[in-house]
Amino acid sequence: WHLRGSLLGLQVLAYNRHTYQTVTQHLIITIIPAPDGDPPYQSEFLVGNRNVEELLPEATQETFLQAVAGVWDQDDLHVVNITSALDRGGRVPLPIEGRKEGVYVKVGSHGAFSPCLASAASPQSRFRCSLGQQPLANCYDTFAPHFAIHWCNLTLLQVWPSPRTPGPTWGSGVLEEGGYFQPPTEATPQDLLPGYLVTLLVPLAVAVLLCLLLGHLMCCRREGV
Repeated sequence: WHLRGSLLGLQVLAYNRHTYQTVTQHLIITIIPAPDGDPPYQSEFLVGNRNVEELLPEATQETFLQAVAGVWDQDDLHVVNITSALDRGGRVPLPIEGRKEGVYVKVGSHGAFSPCLASAASPQSRFRCSLGQQPLANCYDTFAPHFAIHWCNLTLLQVWPSPRTPGPTWGSGVLEEGGYFQPPTEATPQDLLPGYLVTLLVPLAVAVLLCLLLGHLMCCRREGV
């Protein structure tokens, strides 16, 4: 992929699960920032009976959002991210009984979480999940039977926009008439002679010592001398 301005180029490589045939497609995506920014309230659901490609069609996402609206009383819900469970450390399912990989679907809204979602993600609910019991949920599961939600993996996030630091103010780049350039910092004068002598004399002294040692071994250690 490559990014240029507000355009994103993606090269998608896909393969057939049964025939292992591959196909490549190059996509150009226009990036448009959201007018209201990222939604501050985000909820991530783990759908256990779907693969990631089954939730990519827009019609399926609309059906999923309608199910989310049944447990989250907001009308501005939209899908933020869709991730395969295999990318989160999930195991590849066995090819029996039509088992699926599982998909993490993150949904965002500008409204607060409903009491149903808050109770399902509460510490009491997490404790029940650690004991192998059903989590706390005081509302009707509107996802069934199309989507099997693993409520013990429900995650609620509150994302607040980070404050933006003002950038530098750029001028025209031309020095005004009569002005003088003022460097940001003044360079203090340094005496470079000691460093120069150390760099020059130390290797020279080592070379002289090696020559004297080599001459002593070759001339004074010969047989008969």
